[in-house]
Amino acid sequence: MVDIKYIGHSAFEFKTGDKSIIVDPYVSKNEKYNYKKSNIVDIFVTHGHSDHLGEAIEISKDKKAPITAIAEVATYCSGKKCKTRSVGLGSWLYYDWGRAIFLPAYHSSTLPDGSYGGVAASIIFDIEGVRIFHAGDTCLHSELKTYKELYRPNIALLPIGGTYTMDVEHAVVAADWLGAKTVIPMHYNTFPEIQADLQRFAQLMQVNNTNCAILNPEQIDQDEKSVKSAK
Repeated sequence: MVDIKYIGHSAFEFKTGDKSIIVDPYVSKNEKYNYKKSNIVDIFVTHGHSDHLGEAIEISKDKKAPITAIAEVATYCSGKKCKTRSVGLGSWLYYDWGRAIFLPAYHSSTLPDGSYGGVAASIIFDIEGVRIFHAGDTCLHSELKTYKELYRPNIALLPIGGTYTMDVEHAVVAADWLGAKTVIPMHYNTFPEIQADLQRFAQLMQVNNTNCAILNPEQIDQDEKSVKSAK
């Protein structure tokens, strides 16, 4: 059983057994989330922008958990005295809780000091036989069809806020191309530029017979604000 908790923006915590994995930990946007309460063993970052790198460095140092990221992002974090795992795109990475693979996302990547952050990525996690696709920041692109063919994700975490990523209409198409049974929207309403109509997204997902799980990070302490996923 994998427990998926939405922290806010693009930040998620996946819990399997007594271990937690955290992705794009921009956790400071949610004062109700306390990472110190979780046994975080690995941190993943899709790209270098501050709303995705978030508090990865602070959490890594506190939890002694490595940050897995594209080489340029990993090098930056290593320079901040963090444990890192530097990776590229396209191969399975193995961990004691499962495996993950970094795949292309169509977006830019700049680090907090203004330096180049390498390519932006999406990540597929394979945990207890459940495949979770975290799209990172991306537009709609046809390689999502290939992800369905090769990886068959069960759950897709998709940005819907527009301006910097795909919007509601394009996320609906992305969900269809990926073929995931459950879609969780992310990267919306954090800033004025990424306001999104959640009700419309849910309605369009219903038309496509896809389960749309809208998780409210403002009530993160409530049990119903996470998704428990069996294979």
